[in-house]
Amino acid sequence: MPGMRLDKILTHLNCGSRREVAAWVRAGRVTVDGQTVRDPAYKADPDLAALTLDGRALCYRAQRYYMLNKPAGVITANRDGRHQTVMELFPENERKGLFAIGRLDKDTEGLLLITDDGALSHALMAPGRHVQKLYEAVCDGELAPDAEARFREGLTLGDGTVCRPAALEIVRDAPALTVRVTLCEGKYHQVKRMLKAVGAEVNALKRLSIGALGLDTSLAPGAYRPLTEAEIALLRPSEGLAAATSTKK
Repeated sequence: MPGMRLDKILTHLNCGSRREVAAWVRAGRVTVDGQTVRDPAYKADPDLAALTLDGRALCYRAQRYYMLNKPAGVITANRDGRHQTVMELFPENERKGLFAIGRLDKDTEGLLLITDDGALSHALMAPGRHVQKLYEAVCDGELAPDAEARFREGLTLGDGTVCRPAALEIVRDAPALTVRVTLCEGKYHQVKRMLKAVGAEVNALKRLSIGALGLDTSLAPGAYRPLTEAEIALLRPSEGLAAATSTKK
């Protein structure tokens, strides 16, 4: 692996925040190959360098990022006594440390991110970032004439839940009503509840994208693959994720 900033390596190892580990490096608490290094920007190969923090050896392992096409009938959890979980779609020896970013309902399909990167998960799930998520729903019923306008304005549901402005697009009317919904939040059963409020009952729901990252249409339900470096960059807050628009594949 090419050289990586020392503070970034330590952050990836979950030693602390970028600011904290930079301060520790400057204080002389970190060694690289037996030598104290005081420059947080010092470049080292994380796969080869011998690192210590306060004399404790650190073992680097590149963080893992997967795109999963979640099938219906599988729950978003690490373990469950009654139902198959998304983690059981991975070989047992690969599961340690992995978790899903957010969740999809049991009967919802589509894009689910699996990682061991807690910082990225926090950035994607933080309510203040308003990360866009695109869903496609197959429905029964007939949409109210003002449904799209009500989505744009922000719906208030029957129980008083206030939804942020969202986008509603009619894909086709027949043989079944199919719509796409773009949200920038993730309240409980939100897509289903919003569509029900404007006259449509969801029969099938699939997430197509998160931010600028779209689901790989070559992935069969239940299949997964590692994200590319370019795809990981799309998810980084520093790449403008909060303002990204959904990518349709």
